[in-house]
Amino acid sequence: MRKLWLLFSQTATICLAALFVVATLRPDLLNNMPQNAVITVRQHADSAAGVTRAGSYSDAAKKAMPAVVNIYTSQAVKSRPRHPIFDDPVFRHFFGDPGEAQAQPSTNLGSGVIVSSSGYILTNSHVIEAADGIEVALADTRRVIAKVVGTDPESDLAVLKIDLPNLPSITFGASDTAKVGDVVLAIGNPFGVGQTVTMGIVSALGRTHLGINTFENFIQTDAAINPGNSGGALIDTNGNLLGINTAIYSKTGTSLGIGFSIPASTAKSVMEQIIQNGSVQRGWIGVGVQDMTREIAESFKTPEIRGALITEVFRGTPADRGGIRVGDVLVAVDGQPVTDSGSMLNLIAALKPGSEATLKLVRAAKPLEIRVTVGKRPPKKTQQE
Repeated sequence: MRKLWLLFSQTATICLAALFVVATLRPDLLNNMPQNAVITVRQHADSAAGVTRAGSYSDAAKKAMPAVVNIYTSQAVKSRPRHPIFDDPVFRHFFGDPGEAQAQPSTNLGSGVIVSSSGYILTNSHVIEAADGIEVALADTRRVIAKVVGTDPESDLAVLKIDLPNLPSITFGASDTAKVGDVVLAIGNPFGVGQTVTMGIVSALGRTHLGINTFENFIQTDAAINPGNSGGALIDTNGNLLGINTAIYSKTGTSLGIGFSIPASTAKSVMEQIIQNGSVQRGWIGVGVQDMTREIAESFKTPEIRGALITEVFRGTPADRGGIRVGDVLVAVDGQPVTDSGSMLNLIAALKPGSEATLKLVRAAKPLEIRVTVGKRPPKKTQQE
């Protein structure tokens, strides 16, 4: 028995040694051996072209991305005047002639959205502020110089125009029907790295009192918005425009998940006025206001805290002529409720200058309606509305 086991061990050792030698020196001999094992690979059907991927927003991004552009602005830097000492012979003998310093232009980066095949682009006013030159780079690598059609610093919107054939354009979505929790995508060029898409949800609607613009009604989102994204698109899951990305809340300068976009409905209204009139005409009645508080409501014996308290009525303005008084509480404009001073500002601004508006007030705890002829808001920023 021991001899048989020894013989078996020697035979197995010799066979393994021979297999090792063949595998090392002539592996091709082993490749020609018949293979009995078959590996079966299952391919997921979604990888096929044209099939929608579950949980993917690639179709929305593909639809909107061609209409989002990069905006490069430049601002010339004035050269410092040549100091007279440079012309002194003694100075030039020892130090030479330094010549004229060549000032380098400063450059800034932002984004924009093509909203019409005729070449109109929406962006933020602060993106092109004080720019001496504006260049637009399309997603298809074309680059072109843009001209400014008009700006509206109070809403931080601007309209540019480029002349190129076959321009893609975005479709406006229903921003007024957006809901908290809706999935959104932000498209832009953060930090100049190139066109980028980030995803998040609508975190809040109607954000005001942020001190960013005069007129505020922001969509808040946690989709990452960083420097360079300003003027870019906030889109829904169908690829339609919901807003123009404008600002972030951050102590570091980078995204902390709190970004703000101007609703597409507001951007469209401002854009149309800029294209038609060259500027935005807003309503104005000539009053100073502040938010209502519980203490103010109790002191004025008003039944509700909402509304805007009239703190000033400027002489000769529509409010003065209409009979509005200091201490009145404005609670509605043409049937639209006024919740605070911010909403009152937006409602008054939306009125057409020269039209008549019905203002619902509370005076001495009693309701009152006054009709006023709306004036035109002065071009400069003021505290009176």
